Amino acid sequence: SCEYQIDIIFAQTWTDSRLRYNSTKKILTLNSNMVGLIWLPDTIFRNSKSADSHWITTPNQLLRIWNDGKILYTLRLTINAECQLQLEGGAKGHWLMICVITDGYPRDEMIYKWRKNSVQAADQKSWRLYQFDFMGLRNTTDIIKTTAAFCDYVVMSVYFDLSRRMGYFTIQTYIPCILTVVLSWVSFWIKKDATPARTALGITTVLTMTTLSTVARTSLPRVSYVTAMDLFVTVCFLFVFAALMEYATLNYYSYSARRPTCNKTKRLLWMFSFQLFSKISFITLNNSMYWQEFDDACVYECLDGKDCQSFFCCYEECKDGAWRKGRVHIDILELDAYSRVFFPTSFLLFNVVYWVGYLYL
Repeated sequence: SCEYQIDIIFAQTWTDSRLRYNSTKKILTLNSNMVGLIWLPDTIFRNSKSADSHWITTPNQLLRIWNDGKILYTLRLTINAECQLQLEGGAKGHWLMICVITDGYPRDEMIYKWRKNSVQAADQKSWRLYQFDFMGLRNTTDIIKTTAAFCDYVVMSVYFDLSRRMGYFTIQTYIPCILTVVLSWVSFWIKKDATPARTALGITTVLTMTTLSTVARTSLPRVSYVTAMDLFVTVCFLFVFAALMEYATLNYYSYSARRPTCNKTKRLLWMFSFQLFSKISFITLNNSMYWQEFDDACVYECLDGKDCQSFFCCYEECKDGAWRKGRVHIDILELDAYSRVFFPTSFLLFNVVYWVGYLYL
């Protein structure tokens, strides 16, 4: 729920036949002392939490009586009310509501109705709505039924149509979130061997997005549904987190690509130990043909192993084996190059869809 304060001039008109009089003066203007001497309707504001009437410098009341018994009673009030502020509609569709109802008289004894079809508002320049723009007023009349007293009551409501001001939320939330996402992309241009730099940048951007999401929620009422701002902040957080996970994936597969297999390591150690006692071994170490055959054997072991059975292949030779059938070869070592294109493009498409739906739909 949303709590707001409003200052209104509340005017009521009714007819009391007991106050008819014969005089050449058509209207009597009385002071506030006469208010307590006549009958007044027990009108209440259904969704108000508190209300105060103005008494400075004199009671802000007006009482007029016509010679046919018609009465006009106006009163200046400051009302603290609460209602459900609709936030899921994007920049438009927000409204506040104030309800007027009688407490003791059902519909068959007293009928409430608007004097005019539309309610008038004061100059909009005096409306202090820093986060919203005032769009207009709507007034309705409804009937509610009570099961306890088996009576129908008239409820009159006024709706204040609002539109969210984008300046405040753009500066406080949207621009910082976009800049944080762009900052996380800097990691794609840093060398993959610079683990401390890329890890620190990723963690910093994730923590920054966490702080921005917390600050964004504190400036709005607590609601159970997902608002448009929640969607934007969540998607930005996912982009930042995905950039951090991109380097974790790249670092893991890069380490796996550099690591020799167990058979290759054992064979190399055995070869070195054997060559310490053989003169022919030293000739073999300088033989390029021998090492070419040795590398071919290692590649053959790679193709037979599980490294080439995964979707992401670290070895170029994996494209030539049985692994290629029905699969797509992705060079994991070029993941940074892919990310430099994929992340900005996808984030740009998201912003186009989001802002078109947010502002125009």
